[in-house]
Amino acid sequence: SKFVNDKWMIKNGFLNDVQEHRPWWWNIKVQKLNLLAPLILLPEVSCQKAIEILQEKGYDQAPVVAESGLILGMVTLSNTLTSVLAGNAEFSDPVTKVTYDQFSKIGLEDSLGKLSCILENDHFAIVVHEQMQFSGNGSSFMKQMVFGVVTAMDLLTFVSRNDKK
Repeated sequence: SKFVNDKWMIKNGFLNDVQEHRPWWWNIKVQKLNLLAPLILLPEVSCQKAIEILQEKGYDQAPVVAESGLILGMVTLSNTLTSVLAGNAEFSDPVTKVTYDQFSKIGLEDSLGKLSCILENDHFAIVVHEQMQFSGNGSSFMKQMVFGVVTAMDLLTFVSRNDKK
């Protein structure tokens, strides 16, 4: 059934959105949101340290990214606190124990319409940018860099500040 759902097909890149009656912002690129660089946590950060960092820096959530650049997921302040208080994690456990590993990624060149489809089901999307990297022997590979975290509030703020109606 999800394969005949246009929103699922658009979200997962199998279908370009061709419907005609879309809001003025639908085809604007995600990069226009002017997102702030995210706070990134490495997987070995403890739950205690993650809570301290998020509170000190004023963040609710942060991507967990391995040193290799692999995006492992998202940690939220509320989930970390809830997990520790419920006894499902210890303060000393690595933050990966409370990391959401189900998340959506969106590129800077993707449309706000695609982002809107993602945010209908997800609380956030991790904004990534692919970058070609070269090693000393001249071999190259694509690496995804976390560029930001976007929520429905970010999209709503952009639309309301730039409303062209």
